[in-house]
Amino acid sequence: MKITFLGTGTSQGIPVIGSDDPVCLSENPRDKRLRVSVMITYDDGYNCVVDCGPDFRQQMLANQVTRLDSILFTHEHADHTAGMDDIRPFFFRQGDIPIYAHPRVIASLQRRFDYIFTDENRYPGAPSVAVNTIEKGRAFRLGSHWVTPVEAWHNRLQVFGFRFGDFAYLTDVKSIEPEEAARLQGVRVLAVNALRLEPHHSHFNLEEALGFIESVGPERAYLTHISHRMGFHAEVESRLPDRVHLAHDNLTLTL
Repeated sequence: MKITFLGTGTSQGIPVIGSDDPVCLSENPRDKRLRVSVMITYDDGYNCVVDCGPDFRQQMLANQVTRLDSILFTHEHADHTAGMDDIRPFFFRQGDIPIYAHPRVIASLQRRFDYIFTDENRYPGAPSVAVNTIEKGRAFRLGSHWVTPVEAWHNRLQVFGFRFGDFAYLTDVKSIEPEEAARLQGVRVLAVNALRLEPHHSHFNLEEALGFIESVGPERAYLTHISHRMGFHAEVESRLPDRVHLAHDNLTLTL
């Protein structure tokens, strides 16, 4: 299984438009972050993307992705869903693209992208999807592979993380119930959000993310959904525990 971090930034990305913050002005490629997303490529070639934000097209081109077998959604916020229209090239080649999400998220997508979901007076250039709803506590199949949803809370908004065998991916998390965190026990690699150094009302900051990683106990962990207020990539990376790293755009891991 190959894991590709398509984007590791927060909702504004880095650099932030118009910002003169030193991190936003950095020339280090690892300080430039597209909106958060990850791609799982199984050994049989099955390609799954988690979240489809406004940088989706750019991410697909940068990683030369030619097939998309499914999209999983963590929640409905724009930085995780705004790229839905850009699934069109995959739809034209493959047909309906399977999507997986909480029923609330499906309803949000149906309102915002009604032309994708409707069969009435359908525009011939519109993409189409095959809808699959996700339930708390119930694993589901992607092709021949099982995925376990892990429920967490983004302030008061329910979000799903996902466990893909030995890898788990959670973003936009502020809290998680012990029984849900227990679903992560035994993962070898964990990716989790860490927005910045200061506390935030709806995201783990660095201290909270490190505490969560310690409680789960993976072999390695990668921080994602990072804002410019975290600091320079190289400086933050140098201060992290040995088994914890800052993810960066286009980072690939193999399990």
